[in-house]
Amino acid sequence: MEEEFYEQKTPLVGTVYLAPQSGAAPFVSVGDHIAAGDAICIVESMKMFNQIAAECSGTIEEVGVANGQLVEYGQVLFRIRED
Repeated sequence: MEEEFYEQKTPLVGTVYLAPQSGAAPFVSVGDHIAAGDAICIVESMKMFNQIAAECSGTIEEVGVANGQLVEYGQVLFRIRED
């Protein structure tokens, strides 16, 4: 039986940044526990930096994008095992 994970998707088209600034630690990594509302990444869209918040509480199971990657609306950013 395959486990079901919550898929946090991007609400914007743009460039995803997994850390608050170059050289900094990422917002989240696989295995991290997060709470709903925690900052998990930034998506730059039309020169605006949009902080993306976790939509649920749980554990990060997979990071679906690379830092600096162009993302499309609805693309999976993270898979989260909900609490």
